[in-house]
Amino acid sequence: MHVPDGFINAPVSVAAGVAAVAAVAVSLRGARRELDERTAPLAGLVAAFIFAVQMLNFPVAAGTSGHLLGGALAAILVGPYTGVLCVSVVLLMQGILFADGGLTALGVNITVMGVVTVVLSYALFRGLLKVLPGGRRSVTAAAFVGALVSVPASAAAFTLLYAVGGTTDVPLGKVLTAMVGVHVLIGIGEALITAATVGAVIAVRPDLVHGARGLATPLKLRVGGELVDAPAAAPAPAAARSTKKVWAAGLVTALVLAGFVSFYASASPDGLEKVAADQGIDATVEEHAAAGSPLADYSVKDVTDARLSGGLAGALGVGATVAVGTGVFWAVRRRRTDERPASAQVSAG
Repeated sequence: MHVPDGFINAPVSVAAGVAAVAAVAVSLRGARRELDERTAPLAGLVAAFIFAVQMLNFPVAAGTSGHLLGGALAAILVGPYTGVLCVSVVLLMQGILFADGGLTALGVNITVMGVVTVVLSYALFRGLLKVLPGGRRSVTAAAFVGALVSVPASAAAFTLLYAVGGTTDVPLGKVLTAMVGVHVLIGIGEALITAATVGAVIAVRPDLVHGARGLATPLKLRVGGELVDAPAAAPAPAAARSTKKVWAAGLVTALVLAGFVSFYASASPDGLEKVAADQGIDATVEEHAAAGSPLADYSVKDVTDARLSGGLAGALGVGATVAVGTGVFWAVRRRRTDERPASAQVSAG
């Protein structure tokens, strides 16, 4: 659902940009509480994974495809504040390097695809965990529902911005019906990917899933024919549990998805592109400022083999996203570390 330049007029795009900057500023501050020495590099990996999976368009209806938005996945894995930053990094990389999503519409895309999806999905996720039985299945189920609802909500948010600042004269009812309708179907794919990913990480390292912190299933022992909880063993210190294997496995997975599997993704237009073409919203679309980028349209310039060109572009995108994302999150983490001694000195004084 990458909004290109020209769909939304300049005043609304500027207002959305201001809202996006404010959301990123708040998230930078909030992420200091979510990130530690283990999760900072993993947050960069989550951004790279979202980038990779967004290249895998899947068919949802005749002539229409969809792809992961990633807000729910990021929020549940690394926290809502860090989740907004993850999606923002992905959108920035896509816009600058791959001419995907307008540069003047970057604020619109961060607001619609990042802020709306993260806030709504995580609120639903936390609310469901309060009423569902404790356990890993409940976390996965809550992740499914949060992700499912976040996608049509994002489509509705775009429609709201279009209602205020749309550059074409298309009836709002038609836009809303078409956008929400197709994105409900896309939301099912989003929910399946999110639930599967969260479930896989919980099965291996539940301590690394922000939304599952404190989740522990006690070991059962049979005593006298009855199952009783085994005595809890002292947990290993968080810092002592290495994340290297998880990070390496995640990076390899992202590279394989972006560099190889993406070649087999659906070539049909995504939900927004299809609705825009059908309803005439794309009549005022503008050429992307980065259309001449060597990686525009997810292909490497002057590489004639389509499979190789797309694979190299995907791998480069994953590398750039993980590098930029990890750098941002380490900087946020370091800022938090630097603030602690200062706070301690103030308290001592």
